[in-house]
Amino acid sequence: MTGPNQQWSAICRAGFLAALTFFGLTATVIAQESNGPALLPEFSPADTNSTAIKRQEHLKFALSTARFAASTHDYPQAEKNFLLLLSEDVPDEMQKTALFELGEAVQAEDDLPRAQAIFTQYSQRWSGDIRLPEIYLHQGQVFRSMGMNQLALAKFYSVMTTALSMKNEQMPYYKRLVLQAQVEIAETHYLIGKYAEAAEYYGRLMKQEAPELNMAQIQFRLVRSLEALNRHAEAATQAQDFLLRHADAPEEPEMRYHLAQALKGQNRNGEALQQVMIFLKEEREKTKDHPEVWTYWQQRVGNEIGNQLYQEGDYVKALEVYLTLAKLDPSPAWQLPVNYQVGITYEKLLQPSNAIVAYRSITNAAPTLGTNAAPGLRAVADMAQWRLNFLQFQNRVEEFTRPKTTVNPDPKTGSNLSQR
Repeated sequence: MTGPNQQWSAICRAGFLAALTFFGLTATVIAQESNGPALLPEFSPADTNSTAIKRQEHLKFALSTARFAASTHDYPQAEKNFLLLLSEDVPDEMQKTALFELGEAVQAEDDLPRAQAIFTQYSQRWSGDIRLPEIYLHQGQVFRSMGMNQLALAKFYSVMTTALSMKNEQMPYYKRLVLQAQVEIAETHYLIGKYAEAAEYYGRLMKQEAPELNMAQIQFRLVRSLEALNRHAEAATQAQDFLLRHADAPEEPEMRYHLAQALKGQNRNGEALQQVMIFLKEEREKTKDHPEVWTYWQQRVGNEIGNQLYQEGDYVKALEVYLTLAKLDPSPAWQLPVNYQVGITYEKLLQPSNAIVAYRSITNAAPTLGTNAAPGLRAVADMAQWRLNFLQFQNRVEEFTRPKTTVNPDPKTGSNLSQR
C-alpha cells in the first residue's frame, strides 16, 4: 500500500514526465515502482542533434530527474539517478555535482554514516574543489547529529579556514558559509552545555548585519545561554531588546519567561512580578495562533515565579500570582494544585477564613475526579481536606477558649453593663 507522500510523488513525477514529452523528449526514465531500475531517457528517432549534444541532454535529464525525486523526498529514486552520473564517461563537473547532491539526499534521509562516507569521498577525490567548505559544513552537521561534537566543531572551524584561501570572486558565497559555520559552532557549544562559548559566538553574530541570518533565533539562543550562566543583567537587556524587535516571534512566550527569571535573579521582584502579570493577562487575540504554547509558558512562568516568591516569604506577591494563575485553566488538574497554593498562602497571611474557602473548593471538586485521576491529584485533595479539618478545628478551639461576656444590670440606672 502506498502512503500519501508516495502517491503525491507519483503524481508530481507523472506531471514532470509529461512536461518533458511536450518539449520533445520521450522518457523511459523512472521505474514504474520505487524499487525499479533508474534509466536514462531515450530520444525519438526524429531527433537531429549530434551525439555529443544528445549525451549532454541525457545527463541533464538524469540530473533533473534525480533532483526532482530528492525534492519530493523519493530518496531511493534520487540515489539511482545520481549514481548514473558517477560513471567514468561522465564529465568531472557533472560527477562532482552528482556526488555532492547524493550526499545531501542521503543526509536528508538520515542515513548519517553513509552520508559521512560520501562527503569524505568527495573531499578526498577533489581536495582543492571550491565546494570544499560546504562539504565540511555538511560533515560537521552529520557528526553533530551522530553525537560526535568535537569532530563536528573541527569541521565547522575548517569551513572558516578553508574559505579564507578561496578566490576573491567567490567571496559572497564563502561569506555566507562562514556565517553559517559560526552559527553551527555556537549551536554545538550550546547543545553540549558550553554556554560561555555559545554566548560568545551568539554575541559576535548579533553584531553582524547579514540578512541571511535568523537574528531572532540567534538572540533567543543568546538569552538562554546568558541565563544558564546566571548573567541575569545581560540576559534581561537582551530579552527586553528581543521583545521590542521580535514581538510576534514564536519564541516570545519563552522569552517572557527568561525575562522574568532574569529580573528575579537580580532581586528586582517588583519588575519580575510586573512582567509575569502582563504575561498572564495576555490578550486572547495574541495567543490564538499557538494557544498550547502560550498556555504552557504562562503556567510555567507563573508557577515558578509564584513559588519563588512564596519561598522567599513575599506572600502578598505570591498570592497575586496564584490568583491570576487560577484563571488560566478550568480543569481540575490545574485548579486543585493552584487553589491549594492559594490556601496555604492565605494561611501565611493569617487569613484562615479565606484559606478555608480555597480548601473547600478543592474538597468539593474531589468527588468529580473519577477513578482515573492521577495519584498526585488525589494527594492534593487529601491534603486540602486535612488542612480544612485542621482550620475548622482551630476555629472551634478559639471559640471555646474565648472569654465569655456577661451582662449585669446597673444598680443605679437599671441599664445593662457588659463585664468580662
